[in-house]
Amino acid sequence: MTVLVLALVAGAVVGLALGALGGGGSVIAVPALIYLLGFTPATAATASLIIVTATSVTALYAHARDGNVAWRTGALFAAAGIVPAFLAGAVAGRLHEAVLTAAFAVVAALAALRMLRPSASGPPDRIRPGKVAGAGAGLGAVTGLLGVGGGFLAVPALVNVLGLAMRRAVGTSLLVITFNSLAALAARTGTGGGLPWEIIGPFTGAAILGAWDGKRLATKISGTTLQKVFAGVLLAVAALMLVDVIV
Repeated sequence: MTVLVLALVAGAVVGLALGALGGGGSVIAVPALIYLLGFTPATAATASLIIVTATSVTALYAHARDGNVAWRTGALFAAAGIVPAFLAGAVAGRLHEAVLTAAFAVVAALAALRMLRPSASGPPDRIRPGKVAGAGAGLGAVTGLLGVGGGFLAVPALVNVLGLAMRRAVGTSLLVITFNSLAALAARTGTGGGLPWEIIGPFTGAAILGAWDGKRLATKISGTTLQKVFAGVLLAVAALMLVDVIV
């Protein structure tokens, strides 16, 4: 396959993940950019933030139309992560690429295992400001450090820590992803001069189109099934990246 075709296919898969699962776009985009398209881990992280930000805005609009966004909870969650995302993004460029790859894999695996656990009991959609702020700050730091939108961590937190229903967590996570990704990108300003926009552009376009298909797919699959699929993808990606670091 040509580089352009690979970018289009990978972009479509990223969009499907974000539209259907409210996350997972970065954990697919970063490995695809590195292993399929030849990006370095640092460049892939910055490019992934650009792709995921644009795609998340599209997917957020689609979910908001159906009322599947908890705006107050999402806004507080996102606000708590903006400063940590900015600071961690500034630090990320100083770390060795192998460290970033290994950290990415470990975080993805932990998030997957969390998703496979039963959801926390308690009233759904109940806002707990302390828990929201704590989870949001931690997520923001991970977003800035690893160059991910954070949806693969936001969805488990919104479901298991904050008690949102799966579909509502998917929509709300897209709001969080958008804010965190923008903050992390701001911290990386000036580091993307060498980005290959001829690849990032088509990748992003395919992802945006895929997000609409992902949103339609989400209406046909149960929340439990979505969680299991999400966890399976995360574990597979984590295993691939850990093997790459070790070998």
